[in-house]
Amino acid sequence: MSLHKKSSWELIKNGMFGENTIFRMAISLCPSIAVTNGMKNGVALGISVMFVQTMVNFTVSLLRNFIHPKIRIPIFMLIIAGYVTIIDLLMATYARPIYKEIGLYIQIIVAFASIFARAEVFANKNKVWPSVCDGFGMGVGFLMAMVVISFFRELLGRGELFGYSLISGNPLLIMVLPAGGFLAVGLLMGFFNWVDMKFYGGKGASGV
Repeated sequence: MSLHKKSSWELIKNGMFGENTIFRMAISLCPSIAVTNGMKNGVALGISVMFVQTMVNFTVSLLRNFIHPKIRIPIFMLIIAGYVTIIDLLMATYARPIYKEIGLYIQIIVAFASIFARAEVFANKNKVWPSVCDGFGMGVGFLMAMVVISFFRELLGRGELFGYSLISGNPLLIMVLPAGGFLAVGLLMGFFNWVDMKFYGGKGASGV
């Protein structure tokens, strides 16, 4: 499919829904399990990935005519590592409490398959603006997934959102454990793919 012929909004929407990193493509799943037991952590990591994804696509597209095909992979990794370092240093300086909890996962953004994949299959072949829209859409899709998963896990597992108590009674503690992360991701992935097949004529995750 020739994505570069789509409008800016279609590219963004594709990243948010059609090729959502977590719910449709099922890649970069580690953080969706590890840091989504609270909204603060999920939102912080989602915004970080959105920034890195957008800027990597922008940079790769800008430099695509100057990158020799034989060394493109290490160049892409250097670009990704550069933006991850920026986010890592900013969070370590200005968001220390959150960084103490998710700092490791900020650093391993450099290894996210979703970011490298978009640099390789899209930004390396398209102009700057479509590449920025594609990267932004993929980043927003990742952020949306993190927010949705974090919402259900924190609300059901602690009865809270962003640390504020909303539900009294006995929470489902399993939801804030790793097993609850797998359960939440699996159920939400199945739900969104069911919606896609039922109402939009898609093929679910198997059709991506």
